Amino acid sequence: MPTYTAPVKDLQFVLHDVLNVSQSDTPGYDELEADFTNAVLEEAGKLTGDVLAPLNVVGDHEGCRLENGVVYTPTGFKDAFEQVKEGGWTGLDMPEEYGGQNMPYVLGTAVGEMFSSSNQAFTMYQGLTHGAAAAILAHGTDEQKNTYLPNMVSCEWTGTMNLTEPHCGTDLGLMRTKAEPAGDGSYKISGQKIFISSGDHDMADNIIHLVLAKIPGGPEGIKGVSLFIVPKFIVNEDGTPGARNGVSVGNIEKKMGIHGNSTCVLNYDEATGYLLGEENKGMRAMFTMMNEARLGVGMQGLSAAEVAYQNAVDYAKDRLQGRAVTGAENPDGPADPLIVHPDIRRSLMDQKSFAEGARAFILWGATMIDAAHRKGDKDADGLVSLLTPVIKGFLTDEGYDMTVKAQQIYGGHGYIEEHGMSQFTRDARIAMIYEGANGVQALDLVGRKLGTDGGKHVMAFFELVKSFCKDNGDDEVLKDFVEPLKAASKDLQAAGMYFMQNGMKNPNHALAGSNDFMHLFGHVCLGLMWAKMAKAATSQLASGTSDAAFYETKLATGRYYMARRLPATAMHLARIQSGADTVMALDAEAF
Repeated sequence: MPTYTAPVKDLQFVLHDVLNVSQSDTPGYDELEADFTNAVLEEAGKLTGDVLAPLNVVGDHEGCRLENGVVYTPTGFKDAFEQVKEGGWTGLDMPEEYGGQNMPYVLGTAVGEMFSSSNQAFTMYQGLTHGAAAAILAHGTDEQKNTYLPNMVSCEWTGTMNLTEPHCGTDLGLMRTKAEPAGDGSYKISGQKIFISSGDHDMADNIIHLVLAKIPGGPEGIKGVSLFIVPKFIVNEDGTPGARNGVSVGNIEKKMGIHGNSTCVLNYDEATGYLLGEENKGMRAMFTMMNEARLGVGMQGLSAAEVAYQNAVDYAKDRLQGRAVTGAENPDGPADPLIVHPDIRRSLMDQKSFAEGARAFILWGATMIDAAHRKGDKDADGLVSLLTPVIKGFLTDEGYDMTVKAQQIYGGHGYIEEHGMSQFTRDARIAMIYEGANGVQALDLVGRKLGTDGGKHVMAFFELVKSFCKDNGDDEVLKDFVEPLKAASKDLQAAGMYFMQNGMKNPNHALAGSNDFMHLFGHVCLGLMWAKMAKAATSQLASGTSDAAFYETKLATGRYYMARRLPATAMHLARIQSGADTVMALDAEAF
């Protein structure tokens, strides 16, 4: 059975050596001293490694079941959920007035990686609740906040987001779910929603659904969509769950992966709902939840890659197969371990350099969210908004590929269920689809985010890269990082220039290159992160650290990314500059 060990040391390195969180002027960051964050991460590591990780395979094999209208989660999930609640993990970064601990989002993100790596399907129950609570916190009335948030922060009640319908996914303007005014300030919600993660289960006393629906007489399309709070049980005046609302489970979806999460078809039959935010402004309120969710899904790409890599390394060191071409390295055994072979090393280095680079990227993004929310930093908000589709799309595409690479290390044993590697691949696949499929993320990046505020935020990103390269250009130790980063950044700028010069005349020229642009941008972001990590590691080595091996390994891993992975930017640029003609050459009938 696969195992998981929380990467506490590496998280600490990024938080303190690279991001210097405790020295930031963001409110609350002064509490993030190394001893404090280490204590939090160590405790989270014990819970995820000892309790959640062993349940991952249980959830995969058992799945959830629907019996007489009741959804039951896999064996052990309910007890584990109680342990998570008792530890206060569900409200780590939520406001104290609603029972949270008000820790910065960056610490919640670091802990969240561990939870997701150890058991992605299980962690989704609390993750969706966090997102729903964030939407209520941002857009709810005081009465709504007081009614729902204390129990949602503690996860006594959980939450969901209801967007998709059988006939519409991305194009939400086509939705048919209706919200008829009831005359008392509430609405009667009727319709069907599908693919609802954590839609129903036996681990909470109530489930608070956030449902997109249309009020009759409103504007056509997406402009006529509103967001509603629809509890599974109507909340009594004393705050306890009361009568069952008109929402029921039609089915549990049969899925490729994340079997331990109850992905439901939900039927609404004149269910009582309460408007969240303004009429016909539902997408604005929902995006509060979706943007946070997209960062969390990007983290799932990293998390899946990390746990798959850990197991692949163990197998490569243990499995005897063939001899090293330079001479036997295990002369007393019948063969050498897999890890002696260069192609196995290449695969493992792909995985290791991605996971460590992605970790820094995610945590950097989290610091920007904190800066935006805690001190009103509009520049940080603009930059992280630009990078959100990159975080979500690039990290989940690459994360999935890394689980495939890890599975491949096992050969045929990776394909059968005995070793559990196929679960990581199957679970990781959904992250490329939900919270906005990655093709949509790429379109959003090129079609909307690049031009936001006149291109101010992408220019700010280029300036970050330029400044780093200028400030460190004379450092011989960092030459292997600065020069490749410069070249990659030039590729990214050239791609943007191509869109400017050709996209206006024919938008297909921009959109045909959007996926390549998202990946090009992602590689530059990880290149920047590796350059920053290399500088931090070099500084530690110069100071005479007692753990030189850790920092030397960090530099070697970074050099691999810069030499073997970052040059992909040139390939993506060539594809972008080929335009749309070959992409759009065939008539639809020719396919």
